[in-house]
Amino acid sequence: MSSIVSPGPEGIAELREGFETESPRPMQRLLSLDALRGMDMFFIVGMEEVFEALSKMFPMSPTLNDRLQHARWEGFHFYDLIFPLFAFIMGTSLVFSLSKSVATEGQSGTSLKVLKRSLILFILGVLYYEGIGRGFEHIRILGVLQRLALCYCGAGLAFVWLGSQGDRRYARVIALTVSLLIGYWAMLVFIPVPGFGAGDFAETHNLTNWLDKMYLPLRKWDKDHDPEGLLSTLPAIASSLLGVLAGLLLKNQTIAPARKVRLLVGWGCAGVVAGLLWHLQFPIIKKIWTSSFVLFTAGLSSLLLALFYYVIDIKNRRDCCRPFVWIGMNSITIYLIVRLVKLEDIAKCFVGGEIRSGLENMHRGLGDLVIALLALCFSVLICRFLYQRKIFLRV
Repeated sequence: MSSIVSPGPEGIAELREGFETESPRPMQRLLSLDALRGMDMFFIVGMEEVFEALSKMFPMSPTLNDRLQHARWEGFHFYDLIFPLFAFIMGTSLVFSLSKSVATEGQSGTSLKVLKRSLILFILGVLYYEGIGRGFEHIRILGVLQRLALCYCGAGLAFVWLGSQGDRRYARVIALTVSLLIGYWAMLVFIPVPGFGAGDFAETHNLTNWLDKMYLPLRKWDKDHDPEGLLSTLPAIASSLLGVLAGLLLKNQTIAPARKVRLLVGWGCAGVVAGLLWHLQFPIIKKIWTSSFVLFTAGLSSLLLALFYYVIDIKNRRDCCRPFVWIGMNSITIYLIVRLVKLEDIAKCFVGGEIRSGLENMHRGLGDLVIALLALCFSVLICRFLYQRKIFLRV
């Protein structure tokens, strides 16, 4: 477990040296972060419908088809990486944005900015689920954007206040991350749930779900509990803190880029192994964001970040990633747009009706695939339009 949150003596020494040294030149924007964020959002805004259409065209085995969906409970499927990857990238990105703010506005001013952004994002999350539109009892207090808001708030305030010097901040971020992960594990293992006892991780039997049932008011996504519930917010913040550690590494200009890649790969492999080993006792479960899930997904996120950083920022191969950059620069915007505007219905105006029927006659699922791909193209084109005109939503 410690290997994913600690780079070892050599890595710590290099990071400390870099933090105590003045940067020789201003740090350029890392397009790899924008591209990775954009790739993540690309799968959120349309690829699920594409996969669904492909499964109609080419019937897969139940096992393979199931792997393209979220895991029902215990275990890990492809789409289970999307959310924690975004939380990880959020932590990495805030190192760059908040460092500038601390330098110009100080810790107190930056903290107010973090709180303001978090509040706006939280409110957008409530509105995303229709707010009070279907009645007070249907308000969803905690959801995806709300969790991201809390992750940003927790990781952002930790970055601002956990030491002004780099080495001290780094050590304290590690300590906080370890405390959250071990503390969450201890609570689920040792605190008994009425009617089920302690250490039962089954759905509705665990402490996380029980606390939602008892203390989370109004609408909950899974009847009496929520996958973005109260207690599981703590390890979700740890996902963003692990991203902060990656951001501290990338921001250090005294470490050679190739060395950064090797460290990210090493941390990523350690995280995957640590998560799998912890899974033997504390299962990987996305819906309660277990500590093993945090380490495993942070490991995969670190490996992806290493790949994108190497290809885009070191090798300077940027043409292939432009659509992802467009999306990544307006990720929250397009997330809200696809909720408010039914792009699939717009796509049907062009390829619906007889065109869809004809395509379906040619091959089952082909019509749905064309509609899904066109809707996805609309999303990308919207982001391209905003990017070219330098329109970026900042919360």
